[in-house]
Amino acid sequence: MIHGFVHPDFGGVTEAFRRVASHKLGGGAAVAVFHRGELVVDAWTGTRNGGGEPWERMTTAMSFSTTKGVVATAMHRLRDRGLVDYDAPVAEYWPEFAQAGKGAITVRHLLNHTAGMHRMRGVVAEAHDLLDWDLTCAELAAAPAAWSPGVRPGYHGITYGFLVGEVMRRVTGKSVDQNIQDEVATPLGLHGMSIGASVERQVHLSDLIVGMGDVARIERTVDKLARVRAITPTLDAFFVPGFDQLIGGSRVYDGELPALNGCFTARSLAAMYAALANGGTALDGSRYLSAETVATATTQQSRARDAVVFFPMRWRLGYHMAATFRGVLPKGFGHFGYGGSGAWADPERDLAVGFVCNRVAGSPFGDQRFLRLGTAAVRGAAAR
Repeated sequence: MIHGFVHPDFGGVTEAFRRVASHKLGGGAAVAVFHRGELVVDAWTGTRNGGGEPWERMTTAMSFSTTKGVVATAMHRLRDRGLVDYDAPVAEYWPEFAQAGKGAITVRHLLNHTAGMHRMRGVVAEAHDLLDWDLTCAELAAAPAAWSPGVRPGYHGITYGFLVGEVMRRVTGKSVDQNIQDEVATPLGLHGMSIGASVERQVHLSDLIVGMGDVARIERTVDKLARVRAITPTLDAFFVPGFDQLIGGSRVYDGELPALNGCFTARSLAAMYAALANGGTALDGSRYLSAETVATATTQQSRARDAVVFFPMRWRLGYHMAATFRGVLPKGFGHFGYGGSGAWADPERDLAVGFVCNRVAGSPFGDQRFLRLGTAAVRGAAAR
């Protein structure tokens, strides 16, 4: 049974949702859509944990790389307030980062994934080291870049959160989660948006469900990748020893991993992107970001094939392309995450979509559920 509501013109979204949230897979999910500033879909279904407790309106789910788009939005707020310059060297804010010849890397290079700092494997010994923020940032500061800044994009799969997050921390003196609360959640009036999850927030948190078939499929993917030398950047970016144990355990919520352990409702994600789709105007009509910052942040930086994920991501500053089964939205931007979650904005249609789930499906590099929902949302906007 699907709970919530849907505008009649967007019934195709809930029909697609019914299919992609099939209970044959187990778990639960939620989808939200804003069109022209109006919440037109707010739906949820399934169960939030192994005990069979139902998914509720305020249930959150760890959303992996979908987190990156939220962190980028907070950074754009800091830029709007004059605290960060996209084209300033990272070392201006984080002096230790200049080690190993990295003095020319700018904040822009971090945001558009052209810093050559994708490597996490070998920078930390094993995945649980990522829970030690100071250790991880010290190791990244000491590490060399894989190539000169701006030469080509290479997805900062795990490192992004520490690189961008440490600039935030140096500029504001606050944790990344506190920046998310102060720069995104509070000004936009959002609930169900955090980096990690405190004990209090875990009241609403769903459990991740990862089946043995999913683990075996990922292991087969890694085995295939390891045989191809050209895939080394992918392995360096993602496959830190013990990473599966980290994300499969409760400790993953204790630390700040701002590239992957954001916990969101679909509604909070869609509402944030709705403000960006409307040129920086919040749903209550207040100015959230300047039109100039939104335009700069969402301008495509490159069409080159990404060196880590092997296809053009059309990077903006912290966002990538918005794709549907009807093609790539020319002005759309957002971020999807391993496990199926995702959110994007389409300024041409003043449309924003968010999806979260707790059943990990697909592969580390592809999941069609969010594509189906986005396609249905575009059709609904065309019919309205």
